[in-house]
Amino acid sequence: MNLLRRMQAMLDQSRIADFLAPLFLRLYLAPIFWMAGVSKLAHFSDTVEWFGNSEWGLGLPLPWLMAFLATTAEVVGAVLLLIGLGVRWIAPPLIITMLVAALTTHLQHGWQAIADPGFCLFDCADAIEASKRLDAAREILQAHGNYDWLTEQGAFAILNNGVEFAVTYFIMLMALFFIGAGRFVSIDYWLARRITKTA
Repeated sequence: MNLLRRMQAMLDQSRIADFLAPLFLRLYLAPIFWMAGVSKLAHFSDTVEWFGNSEWGLGLPLPWLMAFLATTAEVVGAVLLLIGLGVRWIAPPLIITMLVAALTTHLQHGWQAIADPGFCLFDCADAIEASKRLDAAREILQAHGNYDWLTEQGAFAILNNGVEFAVTYFIMLMALFFIGAGRFVSIDYWLARRITKTA
């Protein structure tokens, strides 16, 4: 019983650093949404076309509006996540963006973001086919290219484009929605303290 009390006391003391989890989530997600949003913004007309085209794009209604909302959510969301301002307010638009991305773009490709037949949770047929193509590509490059130079910065992989990353970001955003930006290293925290003092 004494040991349990000591362990509980240690766990209670660890709460001093509970601000680190939301901080790390925010710092991880901010550059991801920044790059996605800035990329959409830089090629906005192409983004609108991709959002609206039903043959090779998403086929969404009101493509200009949808592209504008997604781009704005990602760019503004990245900045707000970085500084920890309005985190619980910006999380829902980013969650919706991730849901739309998962359902319209990634779901048809299964779970895996990068094809790996050695670790597949559901239908492995696509991953096995991707692995065959990857082996064939390696053979061609080893025979006809400077393979050592090509793989100097990392191994070749075939993008499966499954829902794995979108679901991961969705879960991280859900966590931020429920726990907020965290203490000490967020504007939300200091604003809340000031409002409480004033009240």
